[in-house]
Amino acid sequence: MSMIDMSKFEKKMIIRHIEEKDFDAIINMQKLCFPDMEPWEREHLESHLDIFPEGQFCVEYDGEIIGSCSSLIINFDEYDDQHTWDEITDNGYITNHDYEGYNLYGIEVMVHPEYRRMKIGRRLYEARKDLARELNLKSIIIGGRIPNYFKHAKEMTPRQYVEEVTMHNIYDPVLTFQVMNGFTLKRINQNYLEDDKASLRYATLMEWNNIDYRPTMPKRQFKTSFPVRITTIQYAMKKISSFEDFAVQCEHYTDVAASYNSDFAVFPEIFTLQLLSFLPEKSPSLAIRRLTEFTEDYIELFTNLALKYNVNIIGGSHFVEEEGKIYNIAFLFRRDGTIEKQYKLHITPNERKFWGISGGDNVNVFDTDCGKIAIQICYDIEFPELARIAVNKGANIIFTPFCTDDRQGYLRVRYCSQARAIENQVYTVLSGTVGNLTDVENMDIQYAQSGIFSPSDFTFARDGIVGECNPNIETVVVGDVDLEILRRHRRAGSVNQLRDRRHDIYEINYKQD
Repeated sequence: MSMIDMSKFEKKMIIRHIEEKDFDAIINMQKLCFPDMEPWEREHLESHLDIFPEGQFCVEYDGEIIGSCSSLIINFDEYDDQHTWDEITDNGYITNHDYEGYNLYGIEVMVHPEYRRMKIGRRLYEARKDLARELNLKSIIIGGRIPNYFKHAKEMTPRQYVEEVTMHNIYDPVLTFQVMNGFTLKRINQNYLEDDKASLRYATLMEWNNIDYRPTMPKRQFKTSFPVRITTIQYAMKKISSFEDFAVQCEHYTDVAASYNSDFAVFPEIFTLQLLSFLPEKSPSLAIRRLTEFTEDYIELFTNLALKYNVNIIGGSHFVEEEGKIYNIAFLFRRDGTIEKQYKLHITPNERKFWGISGGDNVNVFDTDCGKIAIQICYDIEFPELARIAVNKGANIIFTPFCTDDRQGYLRVRYCSQARAIENQVYTVLSGTVGNLTDVENMDIQYAQSGIFSPSDFTFARDGIVGECNPNIETVVVGDVDLEILRRHRRAGSVNQLRDRRHDIYEINYKQD
């Protein structure tokens, strides 16, 4: 008798995180599971992966997606008892996800109709429980539908119905399942999900408590404030004789920032053009090629300064040659010695004409020991889409190194920076160059008034100005921005530009990963 090929009988089922390739299958499955309700849009799922990919699970069975669930982390104490699904999820985009929260909030579970009674939902719930244990979250909370309630609404109230289901006198496909999976009832919410007609818009607020939760972990301590101190440097472009002169000037300002216990020191855009004041090349395009030869010296200098002075440095920006092209790149030098970079995306006509600069392609958001930050170089801050993308990715501070030659150019950068702070409920920081470089073509005059800006509301500084330099002098400004105040403002400000966006009529389609 020949050996049996057992492989032909095998079925492969895996629980994994959702990927972009799964979006179409998930949307189609949702239409089958909830035919009378509005399904996810791709931008919802994209936002979930951008903000909290760890909380998005799917079940794959022989290459087919047959189940999925979505969730976010919140501090549940900050939400009203009678909250709605839209309030908890920011209309499905989960931009209110809080990594420092205590509770995992489940916003959807679905199983393909053809694969029910295979414990798919239970597997997804177990994945959530494992995640809650891994992240040391206090509990999992869900707003559960009661889709059979419409059959009993004439005879009993929602509470009576829930009690009957809990006592197993009535079967409800959602509530019965949740009770069997260890969730207990907290309360019943009205008008929870607008298009849930079967539940008559009622929902059961259910909770599963993580018995392994450890409340003494440092990351779970409640913050009354989360101050971040920033020193932004209004840098003088004056003639120097060597790279060592440049290094002395940079170290002086890093030392100043460190002496004020700053978390960030911020230098201006293309301030390394000061190096051209001792190079003999007069042609702008050839001079820039010469300047790129200092890239390794520049990176080594600021890496050492960040480590030596224990301060994160936004190293202005520097022209870098890569594969024959010149890019304007801003570097983040973390105080732990690691380095990141952000390419300038929008190149000004002046940069293109004199120096032949090429633009980058990605909007990056960087993790730091003071939360997530973004860098948008000069002209980039004048394009509102970039700031919105960065904030959607979690940025709390947007740093803008800039270089402008006259007041009109400066005001374009400043007004746009302050507008981005208001539109996105985010802090913004400007650092510019002043002085004159009489021997450097296209860098002969400078105009700047560097500053630190906030949203405009009662909880922030008057006029939305945390601090600003006097115009056109070599100096610094030091200011504290409070990320806890920012978080609360996004939750309950006088207005809420992030939450009140009309996703139903407009969107930003970011084409890069």
